[in-house]
Amino acid sequence: MRKKIAIKFYKANRFKITRNMNFKFFPHTQEETQEMLNKIGVNSIQDLFAGIPEALRFKGEYDIPEAMSEIEIRNFFNKLANQNKLMTCFAGAGVYDHYAPSAIPQIVSRSEYLTSYTPYQAEISQGTLHYIFEFQSIIAELTNMDVANASLYDGSTATAEAMMVAAAISSKKKTVLYSKTLNPKIIDVLKTYAHFNGVNLVAIEEEEGITSKKDLETKMADGTVAGVIVQQPNYYGITEDFTGFADICHKNKALFIVNSVAADLSLLKTPGEWGADFAVGDVQSLGLPMAFGGPYAGYMSCTQKMMRKMPGRIVGQTKDSRGQRVFVLTLQAREQHIRRQKATSNICSNQSLMALYVTIYSAMMGKQGLKEATKMSFDGAHYLCEKMVATGKAKLAYSQPFFNEFLINIENRDTFYDKAIEKGILPGVKVGKNGLLIAVTEKRTKEEMEALIALL
Repeated sequence: MRKKIAIKFYKANRFKITRNMNFKFFPHTQEETQEMLNKIGVNSIQDLFAGIPEALRFKGEYDIPEAMSEIEIRNFFNKLANQNKLMTCFAGAGVYDHYAPSAIPQIVSRSEYLTSYTPYQAEISQGTLHYIFEFQSIIAELTNMDVANASLYDGSTATAEAMMVAAAISSKKKTVLYSKTLNPKIIDVLKTYAHFNGVNLVAIEEEEGITSKKDLETKMADGTVAGVIVQQPNYYGITEDFTGFADICHKNKALFIVNSVAADLSLLKTPGEWGADFAVGDVQSLGLPMAFGGPYAGYMSCTQKMMRKMPGRIVGQTKDSRGQRVFVLTLQAREQHIRRQKATSNICSNQSLMALYVTIYSAMMGKQGLKEATKMSFDGAHYLCEKMVATGKAKLAYSQPFFNEFLINIENRDTFYDKAIEKGILPGVKVGKNGLLIAVTEKRTKEEMEALIALL
């Protein structure tokens, strides 16, 4: 009986099935399209656009290449890809060439992870909610803060979101201070957010490559400051001493916000220890490939006092009716859950897949492994800096303690840079007229460093 019904269905619909198989992205047959046009009283598709003046309509032929076979398309993209020149990377400035164990992409590429979306329905999203919860736990521990959210788009936007929280808390204070030692790309994003949200963004001067505490105190004196943003390590790779910064902020009822490279917090003093209200930054350093600039993910954590002001998602742990451990979205202060005017943020891009990548990386490396990789980066940077300065052709820009990145001045910087590129080495990031910002990770070998030194 079922077989007969199936045959009848096939005969009745075979034309429609054939059409849809040939044009799977065109779901409607001509008959269905005409039926819809008749319903709205229009004769043809072109009549739908009758309101567009003829002068604005494109009359020429589209510049679309001829169709290719699969092998032709593969060859075409291989030729494009071969134009990319893979180099030994000493560039950093927020994006670092760390090694990620090969097991990570194998796990992340599983279909249940790669195609996962927003975990609105907790009962069918336990896997996604679980790994986000673990991600939050890792970030909270790294930053030494009470609560972390389910990641944000990237480190720059995470910093901007923290700025917005500071400005939103007070109806009278709309000034947010930022140190000039922040990464210029982060500053650009802060300025964009500030411009469209009525925030008065003011820079704190730098002295010898670090944030001027004196200038901070001066700018705090007028009583209009809602928050202060600093970076650790800063743009020049310098590890700053923020002793007393939190006290200055809190005395003036302003939030203290610290942006940090996530991996460096395995060895450095944490934002929590500095007395920060919010810790923000990018998690790219936790194994994410550089990937020509992304995708990455931002992290944000805060004190318990600030958790109801935190934007984005927060996954919590609870028990179901049977007493089993389960995970849910909690403190849902996004505009999808409450009235928009009461929402802390309407941000949706939480980069969950990247958060999973970071979670697996952190679990595989463990606390000790993460510390060892970070220590190797630190040691390598100091070895390379010492050797480059010893040649007499390079000079350290600032006499300050640095971590795994340092700024040096080279008299013929551009000549040296071009020479390195020719040898397949990306020697760093150009800063100013003669500066070169150089980063070392655990991937850089002694032989690679010696090759860079030899070019001086």
